[in-house]
Amino acid sequence: MLLADLADASRTVGGTSARLGKIAALASVLRLADADEVAVVVAYLSGELPQRQIGVGWASLRSAPPAADTASLTVLGVDQAFTRIGSVAGKGSAAERKRLVEELFRAATSDEQYFLVRLLSGELRQGALDGVMTDAVAKAAEVPVGDVRRAVMLSGSLPVAAQAALQGGSAALAGFGLRVGRPLKPMLAASEASIEEALAKIGGQAAVEWKLDGVRVQAHVSRGDDGPASVRLFTRSLDEITDRLPEIVIALAQLPVKTAVFDGELIALRADGRPYAFQDTASRAASEVDAHGAGTVPLSAFLFDVLHLDGTDLIDLPDAERHSALVSVVPAEMVMPRLVTDDPVAATTFFEDAVARGHEGVVVKSLTTPYAAGRRGAGWIKVKPRHTLDLVVLAVEWGHGRRKGWLSNLHLGARDPETGGWVMLGKTFKGLTDELLTWQTARFLELEDHRDDWTVYVRPEQVVEIAFDGVQRSPRYPGGVALRFARVLRYREDKDAAEADTITTVAALAPTE
Repeated sequence: MLLADLADASRTVGGTSARLGKIAALASVLRLADADEVAVVVAYLSGELPQRQIGVGWASLRSAPPAADTASLTVLGVDQAFTRIGSVAGKGSAAERKRLVEELFRAATSDEQYFLVRLLSGELRQGALDGVMTDAVAKAAEVPVGDVRRAVMLSGSLPVAAQAALQGGSAALAGFGLRVGRPLKPMLAASEASIEEALAKIGGQAAVEWKLDGVRVQAHVSRGDDGPASVRLFTRSLDEITDRLPEIVIALAQLPVKTAVFDGELIALRADGRPYAFQDTASRAASEVDAHGAGTVPLSAFLFDVLHLDGTDLIDLPDAERHSALVSVVPAEMVMPRLVTDDPVAATTFFEDAVARGHEGVVVKSLTTPYAAGRRGAGWIKVKPRHTLDLVVLAVEWGHGRRKGWLSNLHLGARDPETGGWVMLGKTFKGLTDELLTWQTARFLELEDHRDDWTVYVRPEQVVEIAFDGVQRSPRYPGGVALRFARVLRYREDKDAAEADTITTVAALAPTE
């Protein structure tokens, strides 16, 4: 398959506003791909590289050599070129990568160059997000979309599941199983403003658990007939961080299990049990340390779910049964504090206690829901003591007065799940310390797309957590809503733009007329 086919498909999808139209266009191009091309095609049209990072920054893409007159680049040929570029290392590597990028672009037509620039810069957001692409794979392979979703959950990879679906249909998808040592996409939580609303949405008894401001971790434990247990730790983005967390590995290796997959949270706690700032936890989880983590801020593990235990997969069991299995093998001090109740007063007291201890809030969980990996459903609902949203920065204005020389006023956008684009919700410069102003000025100049006299427009990649007092109707912005008294809490380096909150979520918080 020629790269030009993907460039054409990308343009078609980007120009189609209806979700069903996007799905049909994507399914058409997937049907044209050979078996060994499917995974790469799905990755590219989802705006991702199979290699993830190849060391090519935005500066390398600002100027392209003259375009080729005819299309000759193949999808697999481009993938091989990216692998070569990413493997360059050592002295003179920057110059060599630049040479290889220019060589690739010289063989590309103008349409292909445009596609490559957006793919390599992270700007290829024509609406082919995971949900749309998953539906397109199901349509192209003529299989139930639920089969594809489950395979994605168990494999941790949409391209891998797509290749199986298009080669072997539902039978091939059924071959995916939970495998200890291979991470799954984590289950996600929806949001509600109050305990009462969360309990009402769950209906009946529910589990109420602390929500920690920590690092999500998935722990895979396996033990042979003799010898110590092997422990592997993965983040919510499925990156392995085992070598950075020796004290967690030691703690989990002592659990009385042969094989297990746990879901939980890591957090740095003070001697009095209150948490350190999130930045301390995140910094510790990102750092290489000695064999016991000596001399660093220690991390504690709080486990709240078990997906596999001693040869049995548990993801299809209800929450109550999974939790019973969890507490049967994990000591109480490592289990996330939890209350089972249908009483809003008792749940609110538990919530207030969690907040008083310095934690984010609670997660209200249905006792009957299975583990729906990679999806944000109604089975888990997070409640925080303040309204917060994870939004994406679309542009930044230069500051005035004391902030002159810094990029200050943020343009905030919510994700549009229908188009894959962004809907502006307003601006804020509140909550920014001098340290944050310095950091964000450097960060957004790296993400710069273009500018005018007052504003730097950036690629929509940086997620920021915003607190606000409410949502109001507003004809000023295209989504018809705006945030009241928005202020910056922190930048979310652990989330990418595809995980930002949607305009649907924001609109639901607005008062009805």
